[in-house]
Amino acid sequence: MIDYTPITETAVLVGLITTGQNAATLNETMDELEFLFETAGGSAVKRFVQKLDKPDPRTFVGSGKLDEINQYIKASSIGTVVFDDELSPSQLRNIERELQCKVIDRTALILDIFAGRAHTATARTQVELAQLQYTLPRLSRMWTHLEKQRGGIGMRGPGEKEIETDRRIIRDKISLLKDKLKEIDKQKITQRSGREKLVRVALIGYTNVGKSTIMNLLSKSSVFAENKLFATLDTTVRKVVIENLPFLLTDTVGFIRKLPHNLVESFKSTLDEVREADLLLHVVDISHPGFEHQIEVVNETLSDIGAADKPLMMVFNKIDAYSFVEPEEDDLSAKPLNLSLQELQNTWIAKLNHKAQFISAAKKWHYDEFKTALYETVREIHLKRYPHNKLLY
Repeated sequence: MIDYTPITETAVLVGLITTGQNAATLNETMDELEFLFETAGGSAVKRFVQKLDKPDPRTFVGSGKLDEINQYIKASSIGTVVFDDELSPSQLRNIERELQCKVIDRTALILDIFAGRAHTATARTQVELAQLQYTLPRLSRMWTHLEKQRGGIGMRGPGEKEIETDRRIIRDKISLLKDKLKEIDKQKITQRSGREKLVRVALIGYTNVGKSTIMNLLSKSSVFAENKLFATLDTTVRKVVIENLPFLLTDTVGFIRKLPHNLVESFKSTLDEVREADLLLHVVDISHPGFEHQIEVVNETLSDIGAADKPLMMVFNKIDAYSFVEPEEDDLSAKPLNLSLQELQNTWIAKLNHKAQFISAAKKWHYDEFKTALYETVREIHLKRYPHNKLLY
């Protein structure tokens, strides 16, 4: 009997400890890289970590570490090596030449996941543009077979012409996609202009923190939610009514560390939903060990897109999975303790935002309190905008 079970692609992960990234931070980003690779459908079998003041300009990790990686992948029949940072075109070319296997970086991996998750025409256009902008400077690595033809009469010239032809095709395609996105931007602006009478609330946060689950609860809709990174790419807008107060709720793409610049540029029309929102709900997975760093990443991204000054409510989700051990506890065998809502509200976490909410969207813990707080905040914004419209209240 033939087994049709697909073979899972295996890979080793490679990261770098530098002056700007210590071992603890690298461990978090490597955990995330592994989750990214699993989200893409693969399985990571080993990690390699190198310590350098800065990345090696030729091989990123240095020749010694690259030899170590090479020996392992040959002995273990591993066909893919994934780097935690974006590699330059020359680094990518040199590493592939040394390892003789598929080499991808964090940017290429994120782009691959985005390509698989983009369902609407807008999202597909945005991702394709980012992919082509990433591919263009790395195009020559696709023609490494020409190196074997060096000295062959009449071979190298046509090869170079073929590369230039491909470059021109990609540049033309990039130009067409940019024009297409400009048209999409105009359509989005028109759509948003028709919503000005309602308060607009946008769900933001790191990827996989539960934004879509909260969206489904508040709007009684069925936005796709899954325990994978970037489960939602396409912006979803729903009308929500709490008591007698209607407002618009937008679910946006999740942020992540080292988010490729091309993606941020390509998703401009999506991020405009954040820029033009009246209120941001910053959702945080409080059970994640690196949630503080995730908050920083989101705040930095908000600053980058010009939305740092927006009214904001912190929503700490997944409190059912959150636990801690007292810092002064010497007994390492002590079990983590779950905190009550009142205890959470008395922690430094709550002081990050005076309207901070602590919930479990999956189990609906403290959901009513959160909904009431959201209602009061939206009502306050509505009354400021329409001081004479009190029919709703």
